[in-house]
Amino acid sequence: MTRFRLALVLAGAVMLSACNGAPPSAEVPQIPPPPDVASAPADAVRTSSNLASKVIQPGTGTRHPRPNSRVTVHYTGWTTDGKTFDSSVSRGEPATFGLDEVVPGWTEGVQMMVEGEKRRFWIPGRLAYDGVPGRPQGTLIFDIELIRIIS
Repeated sequence: MTRFRLALVLAGAVMLSACNGAPPSAEVPQIPPPPDVASAPADAVRTSSNLASKVIQPGTGTRHPRPNSRVTVHYTGWTTDGKTFDSSVSRGEPATFGLDEVVPGWTEGVQMMVEGEKRRFWIPGRLAYDGVPGRPQGTLIFDIELIRIIS
């Protein structure tokens, strides 16, 4: 493998771990899960793909990101048994990435948001990591705060 290809592979692995969940070996500080972590409540909005969400804090912005927008967010992800598997909040620094670089549930869901909004998502496994070794399986719950739409 050329140095260039190796650099691309390593950069991709770092980006995926930063945007799509912590590496399996990393210890993630546990953040108490929300009371509705096990399943979406009846008042959650569902899309045609079965992505469920609920606004926790309304936003102040007016525009929505596009499928290829770069965004800055704070987030925490839990499995349905309440285990935290990734969190920019616990790292103390928001994450910035393209919506075309994350799992489909994020790409779809974050487009529903405006800047300043905080929303809880219940992402079905097929829109998350199902079938990806070393990643959490099944429905995943994320609290996402859209801080900024960069592009």
